[in-house]
Amino acid sequence: MTFTTENIFFLGSGLIFISILISKTGYKFGIPTLLLFLFTGMIFGTDGLGIEFNSPADAQAIGMLSLSVILFTGGMDTRFKDIKPVLGPGLMLSTLGVILTTVFTGLFIYFISRFTGLDIRLSLAMSVLLAATMSSTDSASVFSLLRSQRMGLKYRLRPILELESGSNDPMAYMLTLALVEIAATDTDFSLASVAGKLMLQFFVGGLLGWLLGKASTWLLNRINLPNTALYPVLLLSIILITYAVTNMFDGNGYLAVYIAGLMVGNHRLSYRREMSTFLDGLTWLLQIVMFLTLGLLVNPTEMVGIIPIALAIGIFMMLVARPLSVWISLLPFRQLPAKTKHFLSWVGLRGAVPIIFATYPVIAGLKDSHLLFNIVFFITLMSLSLQGTTISLLAKRWNLDCEGETESEFGIEIPDDIGSKLAECRVTESMLANGNKIADLNFSKGVLIMLVKRGNSYIVPNGQVALIPGDVLLTISETNRSDCPGEFTIEKDGK
Repeated sequence: MTFTTENIFFLGSGLIFISILISKTGYKFGIPTLLLFLFTGMIFGTDGLGIEFNSPADAQAIGMLSLSVILFTGGMDTRFKDIKPVLGPGLMLSTLGVILTTVFTGLFIYFISRFTGLDIRLSLAMSVLLAATMSSTDSASVFSLLRSQRMGLKYRLRPILELESGSNDPMAYMLTLALVEIAATDTDFSLASVAGKLMLQFFVGGLLGWLLGKASTWLLNRINLPNTALYPVLLLSIILITYAVTNMFDGNGYLAVYIAGLMVGNHRLSYRREMSTFLDGLTWLLQIVMFLTLGLLVNPTEMVGIIPIALAIGIFMMLVARPLSVWISLLPFRQLPAKTKHFLSWVGLRGAVPIIFATYPVIAGLKDSHLLFNIVFFITLMSLSLQGTTISLLAKRWNLDCEGETESEFGIEIPDDIGSKLAECRVTESMLANGNKIADLNFSKGVLIMLVKRGNSYIVPNGQVALIPGDVLLTISETNRSDCPGEFTIEKDGK
């Protein structure tokens, strides 16, 4: 097929359209949508319907762009108050956990490539490199799975998983680049050199992410653009500038955009709703494009020969390397029950990140790099299929599930510095025991009802408005007041 602008547009939009339709069906059966996007790309690829795409460099560029937006959006949606209690466990998993997973898996790969009958012969450097590309949990997969299913987890497991998946990509990325350099130059492994590069990238990435995040918040709140639709566009440019500038100064761009997202998301922000809506849609689009591209890049027929070795590595990672890394990393945190560590051990989802990292050896022209790429791709499919589809089941089995987040009905926020807070209160039968009018409700003094939502309509309240069960009340109150008389409250404190 001769590619023209018209048929590129047609094929691209058609693939996205088909992927979304397939994902709707898969969601009903608990299949991760990102896995279906991968399969869609494979079906339409060279070994399927014949769309040829064989550019690892282009796939890598798409992945870098997508991950920058995904990580920023994930950081922007994460609250300091949620991650502060789990900062220790999350950072241990995202640093020491990644290193231990790389070491355990790398030694296992080297052992089976040397001392078993499997048809593979890898050097120690290539074995550890293969392990490093798969050592981090995938932020796109974890954020997508937890948030699309609105999954609630006890013992602050959700913020631990989100913090780990959002902050462990930099460690895996730096290990991958260092090991690619070692394998390419056939130099001796220097622990001091690798550690120095890691520290530099973490320091520069963390510092620039914090500074640019603070500067971005200040700019977004004071620039006063004439058109509100320009705010999300400005924010997107800030994300890309943050990533690019950090890499220019030898820092880690992924860490920088995640921290910048944390800084922006945890401060008062003008037009937050418009920017969040834009980023949510853009994140889904980039995830679809990224997974479709990676699906098109692989040739399934080339994976047939590596199935035995990939199965062995994948099972070892799921049942040995990841659990060992989690338990060792969390040894200082004895307050976490054993079942939470079992759950964290299983939720080591692989996704687009390992596949993107596996393109670095291919682009560097390393021997056996295509073998590494196919192994990583197969293990990603294996992880999303087995782990991604069983997370909800295991959470229920181990009694770790709870009611998930309730989405805001109004999407309104107020500045932090006025000393008040907004809350949403759903009306129940028991609240109407003394009468069904607003004046009959037993609200605390200082709590005002601003708006009533009934179905898809809104009612401006007064004391004589009759309420029915299921109505949602938007209240404003002093921060030390009770918002909803004895019932469930959805707090919206302006953050």
